[in-house]
Amino acid sequence: MTTPFGRTLCAMITPFTASGTLDLDGARLLAARLVGNGCDGLVLSGTTGESPTTTDAEKSALIAAVREAVGGRARIVAGIGTPDTRHTTELAREAEKAGADGLLVVSPYYSRPPQDAIEAHFREVADATGLPLMVYDVPARTGTRIAPETILRLADHPGIVAVKDCSNDFLAAQKVLARTDLAYYAGCDEHNLALYAVGGSGYVSTVANVVPDRLRAVLDAFDAGDTARAARLQQRATPLIEAVMSAGLPGTVTVKALLNALALPAGPVRAPLRPAGPATADSLLSLHADLYGTITARRTPAPTAPRCRPWATGSR
Repeated sequence: MTTPFGRTLCAMITPFTASGTLDLDGARLLAARLVGNGCDGLVLSGTTGESPTTTDAEKSALIAAVREAVGGRARIVAGIGTPDTRHTTELAREAEKAGADGLLVVSPYYSRPPQDAIEAHFREVADATGLPLMVYDVPARTGTRIAPETILRLADHPGIVAVKDCSNDFLAAQKVLARTDLAYYAGCDEHNLALYAVGGSGYVSTVANVVPDRLRAVLDAFDAGDTARAARLQQRATPLIEAVMSAGLPGTVTVKALLNALALPAGPVRAPLRPAGPATADSLLSLHADLYGTITARRTPAPTAPRCRPWATGSR
């Protein structure tokens, strides 16, 4: 098992102000809290980060702000995927300049290119910088699966080191794991423990925006050899995972609703997404309290504060 970007990565939301502008102070605070509570990697401007609605300049500013907040305590992976290969390579270079440690690249969406074109796209982007690249397979959003055979071929590129797997094809993931040295990260929170148990490297989690310490505890228990406890902790998180990721709304919408309800940096979503209603937010907050208790947050940036646990709510 290799962990080029760490084990416990959060697919971080992009905080916005009430007027919809980029909230860099909120991003610094949220990033510092996430790292202080167990995330050893942050994925910026991915699906959860509303990347289709942020400008190139905003993406670079977000990387720089988060790097300022977390320093070298966590790896920063920049989402740069677009349906245009040329634009994607430009974003890769800008992410490198802004201080990213790696790149998250989704397969080109909308155009639905064939597998040889998808492979060429990833190779061109990987050649554009010296940063390691994580292939992001999420066919439900792109309309095109990255075939396992394509991933096997891409594994020979020295700059392509990892996969974020949202294919829901657990057998294919195991076949690639068995034949390559690629680091495989669960991209669906319900698979965090299962993929890790068969040789995965960890997860890229949306739910970690809210309970990073609780999700890390699952992998920590497994690494300590207490697989029964790891299973219990994963099962305990399942109701929240389901509520955030499978409630009929995008995970960005639900997790921002919960973060706002907890007085943590989030703000609104950008159109075409629409915010969750009060009933949804109240339901999420009630579920969170039932599972993990409540937390109190203060909007005071502390990028250089000592490692603390403002989200800790007591041991199980």
